[in-house]
Amino acid sequence: MPNPDDDIPTSFDDDEEERMERLLDDTEYDTELGVEMAKDAQRVAAGELSEAEFYRQYHEDVLEEFGEDDREISGLLDDAGGDGFADRLSGLADDEGLSRREVMKKGGAAAVALGLFASVDSETAAAQEGEDGDGTRYGMTINLNNCDGCLACVVACNEEHGTSGGANWMYVFTYEDEDQEDENFLVRPCQHCTDSPCTKVCPVGARHTREQDGLVLTDYDICIGCRYCEVSCPYGVNYFQWGEPDVPDSEIPDENQYDERGRWVGARPPKGVMGKCTFCVDRQDGAMGEEKIGTTACEEACAMDAIHFGDLNDPESAPNQHLREYRESQENDTEQFPNRKEHTVSTFKLMEERGTDPNVHYIGNEPSPHAEQVEGPVSYDDMGIVDNRKEEGLDNGAMANKEGEEA
Repeated sequence: MPNPDDDIPTSFDDDEEERMERLLDDTEYDTELGVEMAKDAQRVAAGELSEAEFYRQYHEDVLEEFGEDDREISGLLDDAGGDGFADRLSGLADDEGLSRREVMKKGGAAAVALGLFASVDSETAAAQEGEDGDGTRYGMTINLNNCDGCLACVVACNEEHGTSGGANWMYVFTYEDEDQEDENFLVRPCQHCTDSPCTKVCPVGARHTREQDGLVLTDYDICIGCRYCEVSCPYGVNYFQWGEPDVPDSEIPDENQYDERGRWVGARPPKGVMGKCTFCVDRQDGAMGEEKIGTTACEEACAMDAIHFGDLNDPESAPNQHLREYRESQENDTEQFPNRKEHTVSTFKLMEERGTDPNVHYIGNEPSPHAEQVEGPVSYDDMGIVDNRKEEGLDNGAMANKEGEEA
């Protein structure tokens, strides 16, 4: 949802803070720490707080509460402390065969202790991260003009990943908006943000960004269920697995659960662990066959050509092609309408003002702050899907509750 006043800093009203507190009160961990970290992590993404200051500000508290501080940091150590420090980190990588992100995590606490973050800000970190289009960066273009609210994508996602009732990693909102005449749909998977608040708050490093393709994943073996990632996410895509999963491990092939690094990030989570959309990581790793790489279950199930998945760094990928073709078909006649925008079609990213740089692009109407969720043409009940979020509205409509718990 857009912020009604884009000029004000990232702010949180009493209802939102109470929701965060309610969710974290169900855990054994520090509620106040989780709420403050969640708010500040979103401020980091919005450019209102440097990542270095955020890491340093909570380092001692995180150590005291969790006994470790393995939060993901993005590019802060490349130049911190000069060449000598960078050389030592490079040596660590060579000696232990670690990835760049693992080196940054191992070097984080040392850098804090040595005061090496003093001159590193979020802009420097972003530049160091290398946003030059190299490598693979998975994402989607979702054409809301094509969506008919059939919920086939939701069903397909649930079936493929074995999620439990109420944990809908793909969610379709039907809403009415006073600024628009027609009924509208908002298709909402995890946005797999380039600058994700959820990875910044995870004390054990379970929530992380996979370096090879930008997927934001949860290592189920490491996750302790603190739910800090849940309250830090402005999109509300996280679900906590309260009880034993509906689908047991014995019914899920190992290759669909473990990625090529050997980390348990695929299929549904076990009891007491956070789960969310993975962009079908097992498909991207080839576990379901080479032909499935670059596809998702929701995309396959959509008969309306609404969901397009692929590598956003590849100009010829499905999401980029669809976006380009749609814009070309809606080009403005500049001779007849010189004052109109270049493209008459509306495109947007969800809550783009939050600075998270989502890897999901939308074609169609963006919900206004006045949008209200309504019953869709096909109900979740009709499709046999448990929906615990339909009463929460678009702002908090993706925030997970206990199964059967009222918002």
